[in-house]
Amino acid sequence: MSISRGQGGLGPVRHPTDDFFVCDIFDASPKDDLGSMEHPIFSLSTRPDRRILSYAHNGTTIEVTPSVKGRATIHDKDVLIYCISQLMAAVNAGREVSRTLKVKAHDLLVATNRDTSGDAYARLREAFERLAGTRITTNLATAGEETTRGFGLIESWEIVRKSRGGRMVSVTVTLSEWLFRAVLAKSVLTLSRDYFRLRKPLERRIYELARKHCGRQPEWRVSVATLHKKSGSGAPVRVFRAALRKMIEADHLPDYALAEEPGDILAVRLRRPRATPSGPYLAPEALDAARLLVPGADVHALAAEWRTLWESSGRPRLTAPDKAFLGWVRKHA
Repeated sequence: MSISRGQGGLGPVRHPTDDFFVCDIFDASPKDDLGSMEHPIFSLSTRPDRRILSYAHNGTTIEVTPSVKGRATIHDKDVLIYCISQLMAAVNAGREVSRTLKVKAHDLLVATNRDTSGDAYARLREAFERLAGTRITTNLATAGEETTRGFGLIESWEIVRKSRGGRMVSVTVTLSEWLFRAVLAKSVLTLSRDYFRLRKPLERRIYELARKHCGRQPEWRVSVATLHKKSGSGAPVRVFRAALRKMIEADHLPDYALAEEPGDILAVRLRRPRATPSGPYLAPEALDAARLLVPGADVHALAAEWRTLWESSGRPRLTAPDKAFLGWVRKHA
């Protein structure tokens, strides 16, 4: 069963039961690494992209070489987001981590809002093949270190099946040293779960850039020419501009609203956080900070307890709910 929550071109919530929040079971919210959010490593094409991408911006150079099966796509990146999320949850809980992790294929599909049909498992295998086959040469710094090196997005992968010809049960993945260093340095940002509902590759890429550059600031302005370069779009600028205008009209990016301004400028503005029925809105970063304060605790339970106290105290107006919550955690938890 899948349901739609409105919002124009967003895809359906494929797992509307609690199972959709499978990441929450492991206390992991979706995380993306800053390096690949900033630079156009992944293909936005829906067809096999075998072109070599060369990119240079502000002293950073990147060359991405695909395998014969094509460059890893931005939808393939869901695998890395899931792995990074699991590793960050472990780091925040004070557990030891390594570059190699074993994940359940079904949990990965559910957490990234994919269907769990036989075709979905086949597509997942194709994603692993493209991720391992895509090679990157760059001087991009992670954890404060800058080196020029070549690597694959994942170093290796292995599928475990129930029986010959059966559906995959689990996958063992070894991430690149570059990505693992980003996790250890906590060079990551939390994503909206609705990111996985964005259908079009360009929508996902623009959301990534908005999240990286706008973050929790009120707004970010960028020229269309610069945005075209940073997006990695292979379309002419005029076609890219037309696609942006369609996105502005559709207005369904999670967390951010887009607007065209004079001078061929795109303005990205943070939407006002929506109130929740259960009390003040808490940003994902606040929950992450709470995990660091009380490793191993159920931060969602702490948030629920704090909201109950807020309710019983007369629902006072809070100008900074995140700070109020973290202050309470420090004092009482």
